[in-house]
Amino acid sequence: MERDGSLPDRSTGAAKVGSDREGLELALAEAHAALALDEVPVGAVVVIDGIVVARGHNRTRTDCDPTAHAEVLALRRAAAVVGAQRLIGATVYTTVEPCFMCAGALSHARVARVVWAVRDPKFGGAVSLGSVLTDPRMNHRCQTAEGECADEVRALLRGFFEDKRRKARESTDTPDLS
Repeated sequence: MERDGSLPDRSTGAAKVGSDREGLELALAEAHAALALDEVPVGAVVVIDGIVVARGHNRTRTDCDPTAHAEVLALRRAAAVVGAQRLIGATVYTTVEPCFMCAGALSHARVARVVWAVRDPKFGGAVSLGSVLTDPRMNHRCQTAEGECADEVRALLRGFFEDKRRKARESTDTPDLS
């Protein structure tokens, strides 16, 4: 792990992805990196021609940046690696259904495919609350897929939020002995 909590940059083509499961497992590794920073554990990986070109995980709290979502950070890195704002032919693997902001960024980047493990019923902009990636009114539409690695991602998210709620209860249950 790097000093900033990110995984080492392996966007030079060292990792190959042959299936959605492999892509989501790499995204899950990024989610664990977010968890290590006490961030909501979401991770994303950008793959072009079967090669990982970029990775990202949530850093909103760490960077004090509401736009530092896993997908946006991975897209920024991928665009820098590719040297273009359009990521034609890319597949983005993300542990959680993209929010409206991330879905918009994925559409603007012209990625071909977006694959996620679990839906986000409160913020999901791809299926749950909207259809930014597939709406026929959009000038670019992505193929989508979901469900691989769902149990692992769901358990990671559930554990994170249960821990947050437990810590909040403990901090309010402590009697004031002064």
